[in-house]
Amino acid sequence: MNKITVGVLGASGYAGRELCELVARHPAMELGFASANSRAGERVRAAGQSITLIPTDDAQLDSADLVFSALPHGTSATWVEAAASAGAKVVDLSADLRPGNGSGQRVEAVPYGLTELMRPELLDADIVANPGCYPTAILIALAPLLARSLVVKGATINVSAASGTTGAGFTPKPELMFAEVAEDFRAYSVGNEHRHLNEMRAVVSNLGGDNDILFTPHLLPVARGILATITVPVTERLTNPIQLWQEMYGHEPFIEVSDTPPSLRDVVRRNVVRLSVVHAANVRQPTLVIVAAIDNLMKGAAGQAIQNANLMLGIPEIAGLPS
Repeated sequence: MNKITVGVLGASGYAGRELCELVARHPAMELGFASANSRAGERVRAAGQSITLIPTDDAQLDSADLVFSALPHGTSATWVEAAASAGAKVVDLSADLRPGNGSGQRVEAVPYGLTELMRPELLDADIVANPGCYPTAILIALAPLLARSLVVKGATINVSAASGTTGAGFTPKPELMFAEVAEDFRAYSVGNEHRHLNEMRAVVSNLGGDNDILFTPHLLPVARGILATITVPVTERLTNPIQLWQEMYGHEPFIEVSDTPPSLRDVVRRNVVRLSVVHAANVRQPTLVIVAAIDNLMKGAAGQAIQNANLMLGIPEIAGLPS
């Protein structure tokens, strides 16, 4: 079988390394190049293969059928355009082309790769903007309510979410050293100013919601995983609220609806969103509590990027992905 040649830009970061591993194991893909400016010349291993990282400027974009860009925010868009101009399909893992993160016809024309909600727009797309990790968990959790206009208009959706340290990227930072993170738990970006908020607000609006989002992220003393607790004021008390999620996602291979709240152990190294939902007791306003868990490097980044690429290339959506 002729395999699809894939390039990875930004392969030294956590998401880029995860992409190399998934591509190397993919039954229909082969890794053509992997770039990393700061670590060019180094050899890394992916699925038992030895890969030499090259400078990004040396990447032969026209040799790839598809390119993943895991380059930093603000840098990626230029390389996305270059890869597309060279004839490759592109999945961009940065925020550059996501809703709420720019303007202009190019941004508006690029489909948003929240796969389960946007699948028709992704089929045969040339460029896809891969969602952020927190937005993936939160928006998948909210979509069934937004689709039925069950969120109170103008109400605030509260989100308290915690992520492992890989969510902060590969660049060394003193506050992420083991001695600083171990046996601790802390909030960051307090004050509702996290960079993912624009993306979440824009997509909630696109899905028909008229709501503020109050988002407080936390740092977990683990390597990977996100657990989000979302409280949503709703227009009525539902007899069996979990049924909405079962109806919307029951056929989805990478979404699991559970009667019990998920934990990180349920999702780590898997390309899934696992979630639960219950009514909040002892409040006057009908309110749902949704708990959603993902692996931030899989469903929150590289795994979802592969899922989108599969659709773009016309191969089975589940190919090469651990579920």
